[in-house]
Amino acid sequence: MTVETAKLETRDVIARRITITGVVQGVGFRPFVFNLAEELGLSGWVLNHSGGVDIEVEGPEADVASFIADLSAKAPPLAQIVSLEADVSTPRGHKRFEIRRSESVIGRYQLISPDVATCPDCLQELFDPKDRRYRYPFTNCTNCGPRFTIIEDIPYDRPHTTMRVFPMCGACQAEYDNPRDRRFHAQPNACPRCGPEIWLLEAATLSRSLAPGEAGPADPPVTATAQPPNASPTGEAALARVRDLLREGKILAIKGLGGFHLACDATNANAVRVLRARKKRPHKPLAIMVPGIDEVKALCKVSPMAERTLTSPQCPIVLLEADPDSPIAPNVAPNSRLLGVMLPYTPLHHVLLRDAGRPLVMTSGNSSEEPIAKDNAEALQRLGSLADAFLLHDRDIHARYDDSVVQLIADRDGQDSLPPTSERGSSRIQPVRRARGYAPAPIQLPFAVPQILATGPLLKNTFTLTRDSYAFVSQHIGDLETLETLEHYQAALETYRSLFRVEPEAVASDLHPDYLSTRIADAFAREHGLPEPYRIQHHQAHIAACLAENAWFPDRGPVIGIAFDGTGYGDDGHIWGGEWFVGNYASFKRVAHLEYLPLPGGDAAIRNPWRTAVAYLHALGLDEALPLGEFCPADVMRIRRMVDGGLNSPLNSSMGRLFDAVSALLRVCHTTTYEAQAAIELEQLVAPRASVDPATVAYPFAIDSADSPYQVQVGPLFEALLTDIGQMLPHNEISLRFHATVAAMIDDVSRRIRDVTGINTVALSGGVFQNRLLLALLRPQLRRAGFDLLQHGAVPPNDGGVSLGQAVMAGFAIENRTEG
Repeated sequence: MTVETAKLETRDVIARRITITGVVQGVGFRPFVFNLAEELGLSGWVLNHSGGVDIEVEGPEADVASFIADLSAKAPPLAQIVSLEADVSTPRGHKRFEIRRSESVIGRYQLISPDVATCPDCLQELFDPKDRRYRYPFTNCTNCGPRFTIIEDIPYDRPHTTMRVFPMCGACQAEYDNPRDRRFHAQPNACPRCGPEIWLLEAATLSRSLAPGEAGPADPPVTATAQPPNASPTGEAALARVRDLLREGKILAIKGLGGFHLACDATNANAVRVLRARKKRPHKPLAIMVPGIDEVKALCKVSPMAERTLTSPQCPIVLLEADPDSPIAPNVAPNSRLLGVMLPYTPLHHVLLRDAGRPLVMTSGNSSEEPIAKDNAEALQRLGSLADAFLLHDRDIHARYDDSVVQLIADRDGQDSLPPTSERGSSRIQPVRRARGYAPAPIQLPFAVPQILATGPLLKNTFTLTRDSYAFVSQHIGDLETLETLEHYQAALETYRSLFRVEPEAVASDLHPDYLSTRIADAFAREHGLPEPYRIQHHQAHIAACLAENAWFPDRGPVIGIAFDGTGYGDDGHIWGGEWFVGNYASFKRVAHLEYLPLPGGDAAIRNPWRTAVAYLHALGLDEALPLGEFCPADVMRIRRMVDGGLNSPLNSSMGRLFDAVSALLRVCHTTTYEAQAAIELEQLVAPRASVDPATVAYPFAIDSADSPYQVQVGPLFEALLTDIGQMLPHNEISLRFHATVAAMIDDVSRRIRDVTGINTVALSGGVFQNRLLLALLRPQLRRAGFDLLQHGAVPPNDGGVSLGQAVMAGFAIENRTEG
């Protein structure tokens, strides 16, 4: 064969049919494919369909090979390729490469991008006076902007989004049609001539007036809100008035990406006080939004990892250590060293923050315990008693989404101690609330499961739908205790089922028979002719969720699972929450727990930690050590009688309640107004990065290992702690000793379990493991003991991850029953 012949053969035309799945729609993937093909001189086509992206390409073999390799190697930054299959095809003599119209394929589904924070290119345009989108609040492109919150169906095309009511002007249409433009097929593409607009409604406009002694404006009449009233300021006039109102200390309801925020000047303590009174949120910390990363650094300690997280496309609220001399009003985050900080993630936020010239409180637009408001009329009705004015717009929100909240976990040297961020539990980022920017990105499971609905827990609810090896964990729903939250749950469930084409074959729920989430599961099973739901014990679901997100394959055997939280219904009918298990997805055996102690009044004790403190000391025979000066004698006697008579005093083994009792004894928190307040404020007593050796400062405790499960006895702990209180030891030192004690308990019991079982892997789950101080003490201790650790990094360790565990345990049971 001559050299010339060989060259000719390498130029022979071949063809390949390529199918790609993953997050490949709404992220600029088709223009990327088009431009890549043009660069290599290839012909064919690319199109979106309900299952992903299909490509037909033909050309010289070497160029086609380069094309296929570059599809993964050079994919757009927001794309996530899950699978790429290239099959041999017959050349069809295509003359050029083109982008074809999207196709809907029955039964197919695709992964959908979460909403994405404003990209640098759009931000530059936003503040360029010469640009046609100068200060336009809805600027976006294929690299940023709304995604899941506006999608009504797939494929992801404009007619299937809430932007379908805004026909594009000629300039926007030209961008949309140009494969070389970064706005090619950017479905939310718009400009001031053709896109959504903003307007402002004030109290006077709504004809509202304050009733005598009322904390906020009266409920306004619900008026037409699809378009701005003639008298309402729009555009720049609205923005200027918003700036003035915020500087005057007013409370504004601002429609954003996934719902409304309530905003005020974060440096104005009186404005914050008024917001708290109206929102009925007296103590829980409020999030703030800051114009840029330099401004964040002026307010908080910002590590390199924190900076990357703040400026990431997800743009979550990040919990950061605050500078004590910052100008932020102290009542933004009372009794806390931390601030929840986020950067602007929409063009509207960027303009508002630049105009205001100061940090703003940006908290969920709702009354306490309700879901975030998303529609204009709904906001006027529900937030009418909270806000002085409403900044509205006419781009509808299809899916209601809160802001995500994350924290970074560090060891006691203050350094970020985990490997770089990933979707696995090795992440340094620990989700506290998973919503905007993260959901609906799926958790990839270590095994395939049937289509399952897991309805989640009662508090911090999420649900999970599974299909193939994906678990679609919903955005944060909230506490299932109001009609509004139930309606939000049902709407979100229908959205997920529709978009991901899931028809559940089975249902899983919590073991507690009275949870609303359990009743939802029962009703769904009846309505769809499905078998009785799988009942998954709460804490076992916690551990299963941790295993699933860490891709723990079943054939790797059992783990030691430690689930510490406030409340979960146990197999024996008692309240659990301080549990050690051995097992995996198939089953878990309870091998140790905190000793059972009474909880007088049940939920009343959770809201009033002083009750728990009194009951615990009485049950442990330590009445004489109780510092009576801190408690009403009549109340103390009433609680003791309840315990003695077993009157509404369920037994519990909760680690969360142990934190409550200690917090109350230290006068940190006698009565709570938000979940885990007593434990959070107890943790905040300890200075960041205080040096400590847990082995030398831990209080004593006992372990009854005569029978299984082992019981950790806390009487010695309370005796020693009360001695320290009596000797006037500083409360921050007592708190540190208590945290070191919990770390020592975990270490001691886990070693004993390993001695018996030989298991060396520990999985940590439950809300207690959001305690940064505890983790900073515990993790080095377990590593020194030679344990391998599994932790959360993709779903929260709190109840927001429980539905994932329910789903994988039910799925594993079904798959193994089928195989059997």
